[in-house]
Amino acid sequence: MGKQTLRSFYAAVRDVPDFPKAGILFRDVTPLMLDAKLFRQAAKQMAEPFRKAGVEKVLGIESRGFILGTAVALELGTGLILARKPGKLPWKKHRVDYKLEYGSDAIEVHIDAIKPGESILIVDDVLATGGTAGAAARVVVHAGGEVIGASFLIELTDLGGRANLPNVDAFSLLRYPIAG
Repeated sequence: MGKQTLRSFYAAVRDVPDFPKAGILFRDVTPLMLDAKLFRQAAKQMAEPFRKAGVEKVLGIESRGFILGTAVALELGTGLILARKPGKLPWKKHRVDYKLEYGSDAIEVHIDAIKPGESILIVDDVLATGGTAGAAARVVVHAGGEVIGASFLIELTDLGGRANLPNVDAFSLLRYPIAG
């Protein structure tokens, strides 16, 4: 990937100060998705490190991970698993609970989404603290699959999210310190 393309990706991400609360600098990826050429290139770049890894399915994490996961799955020629928050899936499911800074949450996938031994690539828009991505990895293992890697559009490097993905080959297209 050329330096110009990388600069274009960074230029397309909008910084929104004080969202969702004061002191937070939100990295908004929706402008990048509005540009068909950049969006397509981002999906290609997010898929590239895993192209020869034997990915059998992509797991997209709610909600922007659904969008990026779909694009990466199409790029890799695989199916897509939807990892959802509780109460959103209509059928039997695997569930993993996890802790947040101020409480807890859970992530669920349908019980037939992952076959035993299947190689799964996790995809989401942002790797921050890694809580949700770590839970997604645990639900894959709980369902009998193997996490072959994780691919993110953005990583907020200061938050140490990779620590919640031990032994997972994680790729981030764009990397930011949390404040700048």
